[in-house]
Amino acid sequence: MDSAPFQTTPDAARPAFSGLEHPKLSPARVGVVLSNLGTPDATNYWSMRRYLSEFLSDRRVIDYSPLFWQPLLQLVILTRRPFTSGRNYASIWNTEQDESPLLITTRGQAAAVAERARAAYGDRVLVDFAMRYGNPSTASVIAGLRERGCERIVFFPLYPQYSAPTTATANDEAFRTLMAMKWQPSLRTVPAYHDDPLYIEALAQSVERIYAGLDRRPDLLVTSYHGMPERYLAEGDPYHCQCRKTTRLLHDRLGFAEGEVVVSFQSRFGPEEWLKPYTVEEVARLARAGKKRIAVMAPAFSSDCVETLEEINGEIRHAFEAAGGEEFVYIPCLNEDTAHIDMMMSILGRELAGWV
Repeated sequence: MDSAPFQTTPDAARPAFSGLEHPKLSPARVGVVLSNLGTPDATNYWSMRRYLSEFLSDRRVIDYSPLFWQPLLQLVILTRRPFTSGRNYASIWNTEQDESPLLITTRGQAAAVAERARAAYGDRVLVDFAMRYGNPSTASVIAGLRERGCERIVFFPLYPQYSAPTTATANDEAFRTLMAMKWQPSLRTVPAYHDDPLYIEALAQSVERIYAGLDRRPDLLVTSYHGMPERYLAEGDPYHCQCRKTTRLLHDRLGFAEGEVVVSFQSRFGPEEWLKPYTVEEVARLARAGKKRIAVMAPAFSSDCVETLEEINGEIRHAFEAAGGEEFVYIPCLNEDTAHIDMMMSILGRELAGWV
């Protein structure tokens, strides 16, 4: 990695006034990295075990003492969980491309942003994507951009609401990559965008598009966010507050009646109390309370993934129907929607200021 700046691209040249002994250098460029959570390489036991071990060993995700957690994880949890998680992934796996939906969508988002960036900045800005866990790794992508002449990098975690187990650990991995470099690129990290007007507008348009195609309007819109332990809120993590603000702004933009948009949290893991209400319990409660038609969306996810395609459209849907619910509508994530790409380009325009 130390020699990365000297690994040349076809347009590399020796600096002016240098001798023939000086290595050729690629022209200085700015890199953009779209960072998402990650995905296993396949759904078999060993692929799932490698992925889950990396994910669940992250102290930002599980902050128990490793002396306690690692024996439990490696000897107990990872002997069984790869099988159940593998089945969940297999139920949504794109068998034609042999990849997860999250990988396919994130690659598509990066391609769309790259096309817009070329139109706006020419070859001065290079765009790629990386995963915090799994492949393509953050380290390999940042190193690759450095090799292509990127002396400055905008690192864009695709998490609208900041949290330590998502945004912070993605940034940690980017900074860890720089620690191994002799010649580091400058790095800017994109802040949370939970209240960005274009993000709220993109969410609202996705709701309006789905509602326009329904015969009957849902009684409620449930905004389901990935959960986290309640103590993280007490320890200063702003995630809960930012989720609430996103839903409030979305409610106001849609012009829905008071109480027509509610907040819940999904994907609870482990014995601790997590942020409430839990989505799987809340939708059942709503059904028993007479709310027989609901729509559910996941504003914290920039791409559809196992938590949305399998958990929401599977476990959470079933809980609603088992409690007497009649109509369950899932509103997809923003994915590669034009409004979503517009938002990314707007944010990147701010973050690239002074660099291009």
